[in-house]
Amino acid sequence: MLMAVKNQIRVCVLSTKYNIMREMLNKVTFLTNICFMALNNAAFIIQWVILFHLKKDIGGYTMKEVMLLWGLAASTFGLARILFNRAFSLPELIINGKLDSYLVMPKNVLLSVITSSTNTSAIGDLLYGLTVMCIFSFSVGRLFLFLLFTVTGAVIITAFAVIMGSLSFWFVRAEAFGVHMINSVISFATYPDGIFRGKVRFLLYNIIPVGMSVYMPVHVMTHFDMRSLLTVTGYTILISAAAVFVFYRGLRRYSSSNLMAARM
Repeated sequence: MLMAVKNQIRVCVLSTKYNIMREMLNKVTFLTNICFMALNNAAFIIQWVILFHLKKDIGGYTMKEVMLLWGLAASTFGLARILFNRAFSLPELIINGKLDSYLVMPKNVLLSVITSSTNTSAIGDLLYGLTVMCIFSFSVGRLFLFLLFTVTGAVIITAFAVIMGSLSFWFVRAEAFGVHMINSVISFATYPDGIFRGKVRFLLYNIIPVGMSVYMPVHVMTHFDMRSLLTVTGYTILISAAAVFVFYRGLRRYSSSNLMAARM
């Protein structure tokens, strides 16, 4: 069992390595994409500087905490896109019957699919997140927690994307719904959770996994709480198991004739 897990991890690492090496064939484009993504994220710092000049805190967050929030959100999505980029385009593969090549591979189908491509500009997100954390909130303990939550957050977002994408096994137009749900995670993750109340807050912590991937980890890093840390870890395991279950349950319905023309 442990050997099988080790082999799967090794395959994922090699797949990511070769994907990045392929993108690096054009070094100018590769480096430009990374730099412009980091600069794009950094541009929003100006927005928050102006807002905090007008108001001392926003939703209970100071400038330092907002930067930590942005850093974690960027690094989380960056790592997810670097390692598991294909999870975010899963509906296209399902609807167009393009999973066939993965079904014949002698390794885990889901891992084969989601690690089959990478988004190199996401490296800029990851580097930006780490840089912001080190500038605004650095401490050895917080850096360790930041790296841990970057991994758990990436797994949570990827699992959510797999669940949303797997809906295409059952519903032809599910990809539009899935895209909106994933984009909502990205949108909400860059704003303090203190500004949300009632049903919206419930939605962010129980339906859209922003709370567990970004908000609660930020609270743990600013005011350490072991119970919250264990909650995030448990949620990561739970949603990962749910993603695996939903994907393979839907895979039973898949056939290479799942072309859009045939399904209409």
